[in-house]
Amino acid sequence: MQIPFTKMHGLGNDFIVLDLVSNGASLTSEQIRQLADRHYGIGFDQLLQVEPPSSPTIDFNYRIFNADGDEVEHCGNGARCLASFIRQKGLSNKNPLTVKTVNRVLALRMNDQEEVTVDMSQPIFKPEEIPFQTNLVSKTYTRLITIDGHETTVEFCALSMGNPHAVIIAEDLDKAAVKDIGEGLGNHCDFLQGVNVGFMQIISRCEINLRVYERGAGETLACGTGACAAMVAGCLLGALDDTVKVNLRGGHLIVEWRGEASPVLMTGPVSTVYEGTIEL
Repeated sequence: MQIPFTKMHGLGNDFIVLDLVSNGASLTSEQIRQLADRHYGIGFDQLLQVEPPSSPTIDFNYRIFNADGDEVEHCGNGARCLASFIRQKGLSNKNPLTVKTVNRVLALRMNDQEEVTVDMSQPIFKPEEIPFQTNLVSKTYTRLITIDGHETTVEFCALSMGNPHAVIIAEDLDKAAVKDIGEGLGNHCDFLQGVNVGFMQIISRCEINLRVYERGAGETLACGTGACAAMVAGCLLGALDDTVKVNLRGGHLIVEWRGEASPVLMTGPVSTVYEGTIEL
């Protein structure tokens, strides 16, 4: 069986996108892992699926699978690619589009510069909804993790952007132990579904640098939900204004948030790399 795919990226966070509206196929976790291999497969951080809507109030269902084959709740860079893909393939000309993930409904709007703004909905701070086990409700938390046999205390903000994030303030991103801390905190037992770990360097009240170690993918060149989580964490700590440029290794995003009753808006570019066919 052959399935057409499109390889895309948002600031280097790369995907293959499948149209399962026109094609009724499905992939197993093992097939996704094989395709994600950058030596023997196509290579990608996530696989994105566009599916028929599950209710009349949305335009499409949007499913996301990490390179390890596990389905995840949200991907902001992927959502931007999804909007561009839907337009390219003539699946819809609506603007904005409404798409449903596992746990959220997103509005995707494309501007005249072919950039996409994603309404990421409101951030979640309740520990049980992140989910994160704690007896406290606080702006910051600490946990012990083990690196090379030594226990290290890590301080972080915890929140969900539809998927779980822990945000750490770092003075120098080049010296940050992104992989070691990312794995140690990312797999901590208090995060019941694992957690994406962001390392944020504050440049000014309207600009940050960011690296993110993602569940099931490792460090990526960009993470849209991670950019939103970092910006929100900086606002909660009183360090950032309500519109922030987020510099990631693959490029930059603009993130806006007006406070707890408001949604987070993320704007950034999309690129199509090539098209091909998967043989299953």
